[in-house]
Amino acid sequence: MWSGQLSALQQQAAAVLKHAVETETCTALVWAVCGAGKTELLYPALDDCFRLGKRVAIAAPRTDVIKELEPRLKESFPSIETSVLYGGRRKQAIQAQLVLATTHQLMRYYQTFDVLVVDEVDAFPYSYDASLQYAVQQAKKPNATTILLSATPSSSLLRKKDLLIAKIPKRFHNHPLPVPRTEWIGNWRSALKRKRIPAIVTKWLTKYDQYPKMIFLPSIETLQTFSELLAERKIDHAAVYAEAANRHADIAAFRKKKHNLLLTTTILERGVTVENVQVAVLGSEDRIFTAACLTQISGRVGRKARFPSGDIVFWHYGRTKAMLQAIQHIKQMNKEAFA
Repeated sequence: MWSGQLSALQQQAAAVLKHAVETETCTALVWAVCGAGKTELLYPALDDCFRLGKRVAIAAPRTDVIKELEPRLKESFPSIETSVLYGGRRKQAIQAQLVLATTHQLMRYYQTFDVLVVDEVDAFPYSYDASLQYAVQQAKKPNATTILLSATPSSSLLRKKDLLIAKIPKRFHNHPLPVPRTEWIGNWRSALKRKRIPAIVTKWLTKYDQYPKMIFLPSIETLQTFSELLAERKIDHAAVYAEAANRHADIAAFRKKKHNLLLTTTILERGVTVENVQVAVLGSEDRIFTAACLTQISGRVGRKARFPSGDIVFWHYGRTKAMLQAIQHIKQMNKEAFA
């Protein structure tokens, strides 16, 4: 049985989830800012489920999220048989009481789970793929409880009838969310084509030389070009994207501080926590950087109680509505949290 401590807001949300599990055949949404401790507030409801012999699945659209959840859940519930399913993972007992899986892997199941949790419910590809949403529905028993977790729920989800909502606008460590700043960088694409790193970027890298840093880029092509320029200047870094062969190894090396600079596409917009990380978005005006995406990226900063703040900068060649919406959303959450 888990014996950790929850904040007052987490306790309120946890009570909603316990009620949802007891009620059955209902859907609950935890709308919580990045770093609020969404996973931990599940634990009281999970305790009840395991005590009653119920089967539980916790699913997420992306492998990186599942890989981060695995050690936390196994440490908190060491006596519960747990399977972890994602592409390439083998020799797992798929009939375990607790299943951690990507949403793709739920296609293996039919009317199996008493409680099904979908973490990052707004994330690609789940939010855009009807077949994955169908897989979630098919994996549940007819009277199952569904729990949805998100920092950036869609307006259509919030309009859903009979939805139980628990909102947490504050992080567990009781500090405000770092608010992104915008910085005009000029025609950065032209600079990269001329094999130049914009001076603003160089200055930022120098300022945070001793800190772990992440730079998000809008495409694999841009990431690879930027990585080559860094390599030519002998700036140590790793670069990851969905199809990168060494992606998971490079992320693990970054966590272990073997590199202090990680270039990434939006694949790491969520599901990754690194202490004291500083974050920049290059080309934040690109349409791939939606308001929800930029909000999630911003949520990588200040997640740990020891380092609750940090820099999050949107480098742009023209500010967009998405950038302004993300900043406004974060400010609104802080306003609600500390009113």
